[in-house]
Amino acid sequence: MKKYIPHLVTAVFALWVAADWRTPSDRPQAIPANAFARLPVLSNGRVQPLDSLARNTLLQIREKQSVRTGPGEQPAKSLSAAEWLLEMFFQQELADTRPVFRILHTEIKGLLGLALEADPAKNSDGKHFSWNQIRDKLGELRDEARRASAVAESARTPFDRAVLQLWNAVGLYMRTQNTVQPQDSKNWERELQSFVDAVPAGREAAKAQQAGQPFESGPLEQLIRQLQRASVMKELAPAMIIPPPESSENKEGWLRVDEVLFNLARGDTMPLALRAYAAMGTAYRGNDPVAFKAAVERYRGELGQSAPAVLAKCGREQLFNHLEPFYKCIILYVTAGLCVMIFTLAPEKLGWLRDTARLLLFMTLAVHSAGLIYRMVLEGRPPVTNLYSSAIFIGWGACVLGLVLERVWKNGIGVLVSSSAGFLTLIIAHNLALGGDTMEMMRAVLDTNFWLATHVVVVTLGYSATFVAGLLAVLYVVLGVFTKSLTQDMAKSLSKMVYGIVCFAALFSFIGTVLGGIWADQSWGRFWGWDAKENGALMIVLWNALFLHARWGGIARERGLISLAIFGNVVTAWSWFGVNMLGIGLHSYGFMSAAFTWLMLFVTTQLALMGFASLPIRFWRSDLR
Repeated sequence: MKKYIPHLVTAVFALWVAADWRTPSDRPQAIPANAFARLPVLSNGRVQPLDSLARNTLLQIREKQSVRTGPGEQPAKSLSAAEWLLEMFFQQELADTRPVFRILHTEIKGLLGLALEADPAKNSDGKHFSWNQIRDKLGELRDEARRASAVAESARTPFDRAVLQLWNAVGLYMRTQNTVQPQDSKNWERELQSFVDAVPAGREAAKAQQAGQPFESGPLEQLIRQLQRASVMKELAPAMIIPPPESSENKEGWLRVDEVLFNLARGDTMPLALRAYAAMGTAYRGNDPVAFKAAVERYRGELGQSAPAVLAKCGREQLFNHLEPFYKCIILYVTAGLCVMIFTLAPEKLGWLRDTARLLLFMTLAVHSAGLIYRMVLEGRPPVTNLYSSAIFIGWGACVLGLVLERVWKNGIGVLVSSSAGFLTLIIAHNLALGGDTMEMMRAVLDTNFWLATHVVVVTLGYSATFVAGLLAVLYVVLGVFTKSLTQDMAKSLSKMVYGIVCFAALFSFIGTVLGGIWADQSWGRFWGWDAKENGALMIVLWNALFLHARWGGIARERGLISLAIFGNVVTAWSWFGVNMLGIGLHSYGFMSAAFTWLMLFVTTQLALMGFASLPIRFWRSDLR
């Protein structure tokens, strides 16, 4: 019976993954939020569905992709990102009551007069607060943000960083609310039609005023009032929701609502998209699902004539968001890792758990690969284009290498390394996603699929391999120092695994670095400029070469080589993240305080493990003498 358990467990998880493989549908007799979320918008330099705009906005403001209505509202419920975006667009007074601002810093709570602990009477859980709860203190927050922004990034206190993060969230919130209509609008469809009707008389009145002739003030005042509202929207620079009339597939020609209002004042005709969104707003505020769905379908039909490819892409991206393949991989990696760790407690009796972990890991690799390929198709790019995608790809590469090790040694170590590396890298990717859109438009100098597919992929495989070697070395030390399970045979196997992986890492990191130099020569006119990122890549090559020379020359023995492999984690982490935070060079992505803190913590743990590895063997719990 036990021999069937691995297949049964894997089948259950496969069904769990496959259960979401469908376009998200809407509840009957409800506002079709998911159909609305498939509509296209131009944001962050790329056309994407409103679903992605909603999710990325919520991640930056609340660090989650859903909104709880708050403990003070009964019955409490959870709003999806699309449902929240509908409120932000069309019923802003209700959206202003949702606790979406994540505020943890005690001093900021004091500055804004917020409850330090959960307070159901104020509709607050002590961590998340609504716009209405912070709006009265925005002046004080703005002053603190101006002060903090004048401080150098490296010198900012945790309070300064928290203030700037909240102020950026406030700006994003206001920008989102002004995407479709002015923030203070109550009936945008009627207001918009009144504005259009008043444009001819208002223009005539403006001409008469300039000529010093008598004029009717009413239409002119109405025209000025709407243009003033449009000016406020223009300052916030929200996303563009008005596609060009001839084609939506090109990023050129998209407009913001404020731009359309100014064009209307000049005598242009109203775009169909603006009229459609105004009709959606009226139907939403009237809680009329039938009219809302009709407005959405009518607009989709118009887009289907001009840009069917855009609608198809937005549908695929919404499905990708709904599937959440990398989140599912996190759970699968944890499950596989737990199975193999329990197996080590009684290898003779629990062999079926090791087999379960292997099958689960193969399935996880398939899901991970499918997510990578799906994302590549959506972007039209190779797998690695930014830090987020590099974390996804490093985890994938580590999983592949771990399975290769398991294929050779068949002792569960490869599964443990794969699951650990996959879990850690996907957690890093999740936190990187909190910074916003992970498929943003690339810088012009990096906009070349050939070099992204060669240099970036090869050098990232070098990162993956070096981390896998480091993880194997960490496992060697942890098992040897803190447990009695590291036998001489296992120690030799781990040492051979580390050596084999370092050989792979040295080859790929060297080739990737050379390819990067060729790319730099084509882009900047020089092969090597001692840029911080270039130096970081070179450090990985040199460190792997040092490891190999130390082994071949007999300079370091088994435990010495293990220490070198562990320090390879430090070198690779510095090249991957550290040099990006220096704020200098052509590859710098800016100082990230949270990432810096975690990087320093990681380095400290690796140095501590190297210290344990250097202890005399008599202090190890495992007897390797």
